[in-house]
Amino acid sequence: MYFPLLRPTLSLLVPLLGLRAAAAESFPPEGWQPEFPLPSPLAEPGGKFSEYLMQYPKSFNYMIENNIGTREIFKMMFETLLGTDELDYSNHPGLAERWEISADKKQFTFHLDPDAKWSDGKPVTADDAIWTFNALKDPKHLTGPWQAMYKRLTKCEKLDERTIRISADEVHWKNFTYAAGLYVLPKHWWEKQEFNKVNFEFPVVSGMYAISEVKEPSYVRLKRRPDYWNADNAVWEGFANFDQLEFRFYSQRDNAFEAFKKGEFDLFAVYTSSRWVKETTGERFEKNWIAKQSVYNNQPVGFQGFAMNMRRDLFKDRRVRYALGHLVDRARMNNDIMFNQYKLSNSYFPDIYDEAHPNRNGQVEFDVEKARALLKEAGWAVDPKDGKLKKGGEPFVLKFLTRDPSTTKFLLIFDEALKDVGITLDIDQKDWAGWARDMDEYNFDITWAPWGAIPKPFKDPETMWHTRHKDVKSGNNITGFSNPEVDRLIDESKTEFDMEKRIANLREIDRMLVEEMPYILLWNIDYTRLLYWNKFGTPDHVLGSFHEEWGAKFYWWSDPDQAADLAAARKSGDPLPAPPKAVRFSEVFTTPAAAEALR
Repeated sequence: MYFPLLRPTLSLLVPLLGLRAAAAESFPPEGWQPEFPLPSPLAEPGGKFSEYLMQYPKSFNYMIENNIGTREIFKMMFETLLGTDELDYSNHPGLAERWEISADKKQFTFHLDPDAKWSDGKPVTADDAIWTFNALKDPKHLTGPWQAMYKRLTKCEKLDERTIRISADEVHWKNFTYAAGLYVLPKHWWEKQEFNKVNFEFPVVSGMYAISEVKEPSYVRLKRRPDYWNADNAVWEGFANFDQLEFRFYSQRDNAFEAFKKGEFDLFAVYTSSRWVKETTGERFEKNWIAKQSVYNNQPVGFQGFAMNMRRDLFKDRRVRYALGHLVDRARMNNDIMFNQYKLSNSYFPDIYDEAHPNRNGQVEFDVEKARALLKEAGWAVDPKDGKLKKGGEPFVLKFLTRDPSTTKFLLIFDEALKDVGITLDIDQKDWAGWARDMDEYNFDITWAPWGAIPKPFKDPETMWHTRHKDVKSGNNITGFSNPEVDRLIDESKTEFDMEKRIANLREIDRMLVEEMPYILLWNIDYTRLLYWNKFGTPDHVLGSFHEEWGAKFYWWSDPDQAADLAAARKSGDPLPAPPKAVRFSEVFTTPAAAEALR
């Protein structure tokens, strides 16, 4: 079971960039040439690609609507100061053509590309970057996650019309990442708007695509800009090939799947095992008109679980949290509902462990009697009159906030164990927008929350786990977690530029998180399950090195011959050649440079 993320971990808000801990340096170094080995040399520009995102969001403005669907739309229209390498996430020019990092690692200077222009022909200037920086930090704006990120970045100043300097008040290995990842907005348009109400119209953009049509609540279409300022850059050779992108919205994922099978859009990622195993049958699948592939690449592994709001008295007692954990029969859910396709989780950062550093965290097993004993220790007792678990005369009612009807079958199993100990389960079913509003305000008891992850070198637990973020509106610390020792380790890591030492701290943080149990951890999966109409050209690796399904629109291309073959096969009833059922990035992408980058 997996849902689209409400809000990705904060480091996914920006490109993931490395930072050396040496003396002051200028970038790129002399003689540097970009390399882009992942796009296929067979790729051709043109055509249309459509994919399912989510339910229609509150906004397409990623500055105030922090979810993965809005991000996918916004990043096609607006650009960051720097871009990132497709394999190792090193820096390459974006809106800025070059940059410097001061010796004390507190100042970052960016020189904007003199060719960078907005879609209305005006140049991208230092004033635009400064205005954007200040707008994100403005407490009147609904930019909570960005404010958390930019807290240490205190000033953005103009050195000349095309040069800015962003300063930090303290050293942190991630400051440069955040500075370089600033999405720059056009001051001359945005300053005339009410920032919190810029939602669906963006007439001035800098990116390769602009919105061409919006039909609420069904779809948004983006069209390639013929006047894009950076169109001739080698970075786009074989990359972002489609002339038109369409993002489809459906109220429920089940509805989206039915629409996909009818051909209403091109690609659908499967998040549920039962669908992958039982619902991908019939002529369209058996004759390979719809391709079915498991794609294994280097995407980092996130976590999902039942998040408990520890701001509320009910969840402040760790014994209660553990008792609830012992009442979740994960093995049964995995077996009965998900065909044992998942790994049961015992970590918030599953991919920080390896043979040299094995995961020694314990598992919280299903055990009703342990749960009963813990609840008794915490002062809860069963009222013999009605069989309900009570404390101080008040019954134990667990209000579970959810946004997807497909969770019901899991919650019914959970409810069996809850009833056994006298707990009443109250399922609060809301649509996506209602759920998101409650999450923004932390107006929930317990909810199902999935989280993405970022590659190991750039993991930063601060915004999700540090005390200072527990009350930031619309933030990532949704459980209100607070622990002085975790705070200490996070703070200790801020000035640590040695990735291995940071990861060692992170393993210790992970151990403490598992012990404290802010989430009832569920399960994870380490590959992407793709379904798509078999009419496109794709590289052998299908997705990028670190991408989930969102990478398809960047690497695929329109193939008229393949599309004609699909149309002919559907008309005649003939099968198409079967694409590989499993694609492993490390096996199909083996250039020497790639091997070195991934070593």
